[in-house]
Amino acid sequence: MSTRQKLILLSFVFIGSVMATTAKQPLNFIFLIADDISQEDIGCYGHPSIKTPNIDRLAKEGRRFDEGYVVASSCSPSRCSVITGRYPHNTGAPELHSHLPASQIMFPKLLQNVGYYTVISGKIHMGPNINKAFNKVSRGKGLGKEGDWVQLLQQRPKDKPFFFWFASTDAHRPAEFSPEAPVYDYDDMIVPPYMVDGPKTRYELSTYAHEVSRFDYYVGQVVEELEKQGVLDNTLIIVIADNGRPFPRAKTRLYDSGTKVPFVAYQRGVIKPGPSSSLVSSIDIAPTILEAAGVDKDQRIQGVSFMPILKDPSATTRDMIFTEHNWHLWIAHERMVRFGDWLYIRNNMPDRESVAYETYDGGFGEELVAARKAGKLTDAQKMVFLNPCPEEELYHVGNDPHQIKNLAENPEYANVMQQAQGLLQEWTEQTGDTIPENPTTDYVQINETFVGIGCRPMVQGQVKHPHLELPGDAAGAQTINHPGPIRLK
Repeated sequence: MSTRQKLILLSFVFIGSVMATTAKQPLNFIFLIADDISQEDIGCYGHPSIKTPNIDRLAKEGRRFDEGYVVASSCSPSRCSVITGRYPHNTGAPELHSHLPASQIMFPKLLQNVGYYTVISGKIHMGPNINKAFNKVSRGKGLGKEGDWVQLLQQRPKDKPFFFWFASTDAHRPAEFSPEAPVYDYDDMIVPPYMVDGPKTRYELSTYAHEVSRFDYYVGQVVEELEKQGVLDNTLIIVIADNGRPFPRAKTRLYDSGTKVPFVAYQRGVIKPGPSSSLVSSIDIAPTILEAAGVDKDQRIQGVSFMPILKDPSATTRDMIFTEHNWHLWIAHERMVRFGDWLYIRNNMPDRESVAYETYDGGFGEELVAARKAGKLTDAQKMVFLNPCPEEELYHVGNDPHQIKNLAENPEYANVMQQAQGLLQEWTEQTGDTIPENPTTDYVQINETFVGIGCRPMVQGQVKHPHLELPGDAAGAQTINHPGPIRLK
C-alpha cells in the first residue's frame, strides 16, 4: 500500500471515528415554562396581535402541539406534576403552595444520576425537596433580566450533557413593564366572552400581552446562546406554560382557557416541521425526556412518552387527558376528562362558587362585579359566578371553543355522557383519587372588600395557610403508580 493510500485510509478512519463520537453525544435539554399563559394567546396558535416571534419560529420549524394540556390549572400542583410525571393527587402536592414530598420521583434527578448537569432557575414553587434533583438552584423571579438564563448557560461545565429548567414569572400578575417587549394598544386586545369589554379589562389584557411577549423574548435569548455555543442541533427544547391566563374562568378552571397551554418541541434538523393534533399531557414530558436521553422510565411515572409524535406528527400516544382543580385559596374538587371532541367536567362540590382570586381581583374583576350588580351580565359572564355550580358539564370543543353551552342534560348526548362518566370513574379508581372529608379551608371569604384587593399576601408567600386532608390521602394515592386509562377501548 502506497503512502498516499495509507493517508487516505487513515483520514477515513479519523472521520468515521469523529462521526461515531458525535453520534453518541448525549442529547441536551432546555425546558422553558411560562407562568399563566393560555395557548390561544400565542401568535402561532392564532392570536392576531400578541407578538411571539421566537416561540412561533420554534413551532414552525419543530412540533406545535395543538392539543397540549396541563393536569392542573394552578401553579404549584402543575409544576409538581411535570417534574414527577404524576397526577396532582398522586404527587402529595395537589394544592397551591404545597411542597413536593422528598420521597417522590423527579425526572431531573434520574438525568443527574447518569451524568447530566441539571439546573433550575426562576419561579420554582415546588418546595425545597426538589433541590436534590439539581446541581444548581437559582431561585428568584426567573426572567432573563432577573435570573440571567444566558449567564447560567455560559457557566455550565462543558464536559457534561445538560438539562436546564427555566421558569419565568411572566405573565403572572401584577404586570411589570420593561423594554424587552412591546407595549400594546387596548384596542388590539381580544376580550373573551365571559369578561366585560371595558377599559380596565382591556388595560389589564394589554399588560398581560406585554408579559407574554417578554417571555417570548427570553426564549429567543436562550436559543441564540445555544447557537453561539454550537450546541443547538444537539438540544431538545420544550416550551409550555404551567396553566392558563390569570383572568376569570381561566387559571384554576378546567376549561381550555385554563388547561390548554402553548406546547412546543424543537430540535433543529431532527424534529421535522409539522403541527400535531394528538392529545398530549404535561405529565408526558418526563417520560419523553427520559426516553430521548436513553434513561429507563421509572415505574412511578404515570405519563406516556410522546417521542413517537416527535418523529411523526400524525402519530398519537393517548386518547384522553385528565385534569384536576383542587384548593387554590378556596376549597375545590373538580375533575375533567378530554377525549375526542368532548370536554367533560365533574364538580364534586357543586354547592360552592368555583372561583379564583382572578375572578374578583383587579380592574377586570371590578368591571365584572359592577355589571353583575347592575344586572347587565351576559349569559357567558354569568357562568363566572355560578352558585351552585352544575355537577356535570359537557362541551363540544370544536363547536364551542370557549365552553359556554353545557350539553350535560341534553338527551341527545346521553351516550357521550355515559362514556365520559365511565372514563372519569375508571381514572378515579385506578389512580386513587378521593374527595377529602376534612379539606383545606378557604383562605379568604368572598365579600365586597375583597374586590380589587386580591390575595397578594398569600400569593407572595407572606401568609401561611395549613393544608389539611389532601385529595388522594384516603386511598394512599402517593404510592399508587397506575396511569389510569390512556387509550379508548
